[in-house]
Order: sequence, then structure tokens, then C-alpha cells
Amino acid sequence: MNRNVILTCAVTGAGDTVDKNPNVPVTPKQIADAAIEAAKAGASIAHLHVRDPDTGAVSHSTEHFREVVERVRESGTDIVLNITAGGGGDWLPDSQDPTRGGPGTDIQTPAERHHPVGELLPELCTLDCGSLNFSDMVYINTAGWLREHARLVQAAGVKPELECFDLGHVWFARQLQQEGLINGDPLYQLCLGIPWGAEADTETMLAMRNKLPENAHWAAFGIGRHQMPMVAQAALLGGHARVGLEDNLYLEKGVLATNGQLVEKAGGIIDQLGGRVMTPSETRSHLDLRDPHTSQVANGGAA
Repeated sequence: MNRNVILTCAVTGAGDTVDKNPNVPVTPKQIADAAIEAAKAGASIAHLHVRDPDTGAVSHSTEHFREVVERVRESGTDIVLNITAGGGGDWLPDSQDPTRGGPGTDIQTPAERHHPVGELLPELCTLDCGSLNFSDMVYINTAGWLREHARLVQAAGVKPELECFDLGHVWFARQLQQEGLINGDPLYQLCLGIPWGAEADTETMLAMRNKLPENAHWAAFGIGRHQMPMVAQAALLGGHARVGLEDNLYLEKGVLATNGQLVEKAGGIIDQLGGRVMTPSETRSHLDLRDPHTSQVANGGAA
């Protein structure tokens, strides 16, 4: 069991959840407030998406990310920031011409996906390590694009969180490491329960964990009702965990959650198992991350 758990809170996603739970943050101020709420509830990391403030739909705006980051940093509340770089991969075939993307398609190049990360230099950013049948759409990450994206993240000096939605994604992430595109000890996030990727159960988590490199840090999460069971399972198998309204809207059956409540509940589970949640400062040291307060890597040299 891992007794020192890094707990991420994914405070808002890109999905159609705004009308399903009024606590899902939409504006940059609301998203920043949610990250601060998560930090005060005990989270180590805030994972950030941004939305169009008027519609609640996905946004890729660097300026929206900038406002969130600045508001969090200026609040004086310490939390590690992890900006998504996985947007702009959604593809649905047009019903009249399946060679073209239809309504709902949202594609960005690696450089476009990377732009907010390169501008704002958070401690962490996501790198989604493969394509996937993501519910009724295809989420596209070709091998060539991923190599290009990994080089951009590496050049920025930001640590990538290698998001793996299926076992083949773990394989490709290991390949990126073997090609020298991932610096230091890699950080994996095992993303479970998304149709039609890896299932949210013990056997799947264990199979993916067993394929990780020996020097890997890893975390896992499950969506919906699997969120809290996967917190416990990840800690018991030696990993870290993630919760938040991006992945699950409910505190319990029929009871809508806030981000802070989900963090507190996960922290309680970890505590009852005999573990503890690491502070943001401890997380930076453990993962060898840039410290935004000093612009240096936590364990030593300049970023």
C-alpha cells in the first residue's frame, strides 16, 4: 500500500455536465475558486480545463487558462497546477461524408494543444498517450502527433502526466520514455471506466500497473460511481488517486457533490486505510517539479 498519497482534484472537465450539477465551475473565476476550494479541502494537485464563460462548452483559450492560474497563484493558497493539454482531439464522422468531421468535431494540432502550457509553464500538464473510442466519438492522438507533443512539453520543462485510457497507451508511453522524450521518473495516470477504454475494476488497474516501468510514479481514477472505490484500490496497489467533478458529479447516490466534498471524502478513505494525503510542497519534491514560487525544480537546479 502507498501510505503517502498524492490526491488530484479535476475540478471541471470539457463534458456536458454544467446543467447536471450547479457546482460545476464554468468561468475562469469559478474554476480558480474551485481549485482553491480543493486545496483547502486537502488536495495536492488541481487538474484544470477551462470553459467558454457564456456557454459552458469546452474552451482552449490561453487567456482563460491564464486568468485561472493567476487567480490561484495570487490567492496565496498553495496547490500544484496541472493544465490539460488533451483538448482538440474529438472527431465524429459527418453523416453525409464520413471522410470529414461532422458536428462536434474539435481538432487541434500538437502546437495548438501545447500553447497554454508553453505560455503559463504549470508544474504539470497532461499528455494523452493514444487514440480511443471515447463513447460515441473517436479521440485522436496519432503516434507522430504524440511524439511532437512530447518534445514540446519536454522543451518547456514541464512534467507530463501520461494519461493512459487503455493498455496500449501504457505501451506507447513506455516507448516515449525509451526514445528519450520523457525526462526523469515518468508520471502515469490510469484513466478507468470511460467507454470504451479500460474498465474501472481491480483486474484492469493491476494489469496496467504491472506494465509500468520500474521507476514510474502512478495514479488512477474511475468515473461516476467508480470514483471512490478506485481511490481505495489505487492506494492499496501502491499508487496515487484523483477525484473531482470532471469525473463524477455525486457525493453519494442522489446527492450532488462539490469538489471540496469529493476531496474530503477521498482523503477520509485514504486516512481510514492508514495513509495520508501529501501536501503540494511534498508533491513537488516527490515528483521533482518546478516550484512556481522560485522558478526552480523542487529538488535542485533551475527549471
